Amino acid sequence: MKLLHIDSSILGDQSVSRQLTASIVAHLKQTTPGLEITYRDLAVAPVPQQSPTIQFAKMKALYEAGALPGHIVEMVAAAVQGGAKVDASTQAEFAETNVVLDEFLAADIVVLGAPMYNFGIPSQLKAWIDCLAAPGKTFKYSAAGVEGLAGGKKLIIASSRGGILHRLVSDGLYGSSGNIPDELLRVIGIRDATFVRAEGLSSGPEQRKLALETALAHISALKAA
Repeated sequence: MKLLHIDSSILGDQSVSRQLTASIVAHLKQTTPGLEITYRDLAVAPVPQQSPTIQFAKMKALYEAGALPGHIVEMVAAAVQGGAKVDASTQAEFAETNVVLDEFLAADIVVLGAPMYNFGIPSQLKAWIDCLAAPGKTFKYSAAGVEGLAGGKKLIIASSRGGILHRLVSDGLYGSSGNIPDELLRVIGIRDATFVRAEGLSSGPEQRKLALETALAHISALKAA
């Protein structure tokens, strides 16, 4: 069984989401013999942000693989036939996004550190998530609509925030999933998602201690499958 461990917090040793992901991985490693772990730190080595040039490189590759729906095929074909090129720098960035995608596809379990900054996930985490939207690999177009191809994975999201989710939702500051793009997860077929939350971290030392104790108790009950 393979596990992909992703951290995205910029706070280093002071990060609660990093503490939670480390605890989750340690627990699963202890309870799952032979578990193989791949680690990626998005704060130290961020993946390329989406850009017009990377998007074209992606569309061109999908076009050449026959993985695009008809209306997009025509647009990309016109650009390619018109002489549009992908330069070496863009090709290298696009190749890096494919490495990220391959790591995700190879994993049976994904442990994802998702802190919340200014009412949203960090841009480096969003850039990683953008890499997962890959027609022909994580989803496909069919007569019935979009069909997810990445089902069967277990996703564990370690979510940390200064406020408390149900209060922030009622105030209109978060969606019910806490601003994790759960629609994309559904599109690519992820159905087994577990949240480990540490909330109210900015509400004083007592609430912070309680939040960590609650999250760590949740972790102790997690199973790999």
